[in-house]
Amino acid sequence: MGDEASEEHQRSLAAPFIFFVVLAFQFASHWIDHFKKSGSDKEKETKLRGEIKELLKEASSLSQPSTFAQAAKLKRLAAAKERELAKCQNLHHKDDALYSKVLLISKVLTYLILLIWFWSVPVSSISQQLVQPFGRLLSWRTGGVQNSNIMVGIIPWLIVSTRVSRFICRLTYGK
Repeated sequence: MGDEASEEHQRSLAAPFIFFVVLAFQFASHWIDHFKKSGSDKEKETKLRGEIKELLKEASSLSQPSTFAQAAKLKRLAAAKERELAKCQNLHHKDDALYSKVLLISKVLTYLILLIWFWSVPVSSISQQLVQPFGRLLSWRTGGVQNSNIMVGIIPWLIVSTRVSRFICRLTYGK
């Protein structure tokens, strides 16, 4: 009886733990997306674009033979700023790609560990009446029904947790 109570306690903690892990990955993903779209690098890129545009505009206004050297100097300066902009963008994209890869690898490894850990062990139990038509889907690989409760498996729980955490992130970030 003590072993059964311990298993029930472990099951009651497993579902919220898994949900919060999935939610943390979802927030991290949204944070990285937000980081990609904004930041000081974007401000620097916008400033450089403006400077390039001004230099080229100024160089094009200098069309007299006596101002040719000055126009060429402005065009070279604009070209140097374009190279700086390209370098800045390249570094920004490399950082974003690195963060995304690290997050993806962490997420895959964590999900694999959770799948192995809870493969044939129920994560939670829900009253059979609440999930009437979907009971067989939710209890996949866990043994079905016990005491008129559906035993929820890890794969359905990960799917449900992912959907709910995406919804929460959309509400939080307004996307």
